[in-house]
Amino acid sequence: MIRQSAFSAPGRFWRGNLHTHSNRSDGALEPDEVCRRYRAQGYDFLAITDHYVGHYDYPLIDSRAWRSADFTTLIGAELHSGAMENGELWHILAVGLPLDFPRIGAAGFRADAEQMSGPEIARLAAEAGAFVAIAHPQWSGMSLQDARSITAAHAVEIYNHSSAVGADRGDGAAIADLLISEGRDVSLIATDDAHLFDPDHFGGWVMVRARENTPEALLAALKRGDFYSSQGPEIRDFYFDGEQLVVESSAVERVIALGFGSSSNQVYGHAMTRTAVPLKWQGETPWLRAVVIDAAGRRAWTNPIRRPVL
Repeated sequence: MIRQSAFSAPGRFWRGNLHTHSNRSDGALEPDEVCRRYRAQGYDFLAITDHYVGHYDYPLIDSRAWRSADFTTLIGAELHSGAMENGELWHILAVGLPLDFPRIGAAGFRADAEQMSGPEIARLAAEAGAFVAIAHPQWSGMSLQDARSITAAHAVEIYNHSSAVGADRGDGAAIADLLISEGRDVSLIATDDAHLFDPDHFGGWVMVRARENTPEALLAALKRGDFYSSQGPEIRDFYFDGEQLVVESSAVERVIALGFGSSSNQVYGHAMTRTAVPLKWQGETPWLRAVVIDAAGRRAWTNPIRRPVL
């Protein structure tokens, strides 16, 4: 049996948003009000990740004052530097940055040939201890070559709620699956990218399995891939038993097994809570991940598992 690590690691699940903006960059609200709203909504942790550019004086929000016994914060930023293949600025999500992270990157929201590249700034963030993710690849118009170049990335945004609400470009599955198929060990995060002017919040989150709701434990679990992502449904177990993919969840109507290339299988039903997906047509895929969809159309995504080829 091969079980994805989020469902075998010690501890419990903690709900959090890894991509949020305040009025220290282009968000609507003060950081303390952003924290208050997420805590009131039942989140266990939050990362305020304002745009780290000179136009906003490179904000890195010290959110430690908002930590409590039942809520914690991770310090991070959305980093920008250099141009992608389409000429637009890189967007790199970095969560778990030290407060003395250097004031580097773009002066504003235009790419400059003198800036360090996106891959370079991602590497510096990872070396500083951050969990690094490729932000909203569909919204950015990112190419596969762009994504390949971010070798320091731990994750890809499988879903970005703000990009979905505001531009109908919230999906990151194509880039993520191609990287996984090339052997990259990347996980899949759902985020809000909330600015809180529009209904761009409380729409996508991660459920991180850790012993404690502390920044140190959460960051370590994120880097190991000990989490799943969701818009609503719960995933309680996910494993490959040698013949089929098994998913235990809250009540859902569809469970899809996805793998290399076009390989996929799905089971449809009503209020399914334990679903075994037969792997017809998927015997050659070296990896598998699952998507569950509830009656309201909300999704949850597992991270991939590697498996022996049948």
